Amino acid sequence: MIYLNSFLFAGLLCFIGEVIYLHSKLTPGHITTLFVIIGAILGGIGVYDIIIDLCGGGATSLILNFGNLLVKGGLEGAKVNGFFGIFQYLFKYVSTTLGYVIFLSILMSLLPRVRIIK
Repeated sequence: MIYLNSFLFAGLLCFIGEVIYLHSKLTPGHITTLFVIIGAILGGIGVYDIIIDLCGGGATSLILNFGNLLVKGGLEGAKVNGFFGIFQYLFKYVSTTLGYVIFLSILMSLLPRVRIIK
């Protein structure tokens, strides 16, 4: 059942993003930022952890989870070291993801561009 929930949640989020893109003047960058903010809000109030329990990998692989993990690290840092702990722990959970994205971006930039349509 968790596979179905994972698929439906991720698909629903992609569908919502596509509807926003097609019916507004927002760019993909605006929509991505909107999803990060929504994930941060849901993580801050504790709802996103419930979504992860229900949907598994479908909820952890989305851009919403990036916002959730930023808030999770910031809140943990605030508990440990107060205000300055927010900045110390902010990237604790997302540093691996950011490194992976940077690595893949460099790798993709080295590949030659292939023209499919002539």
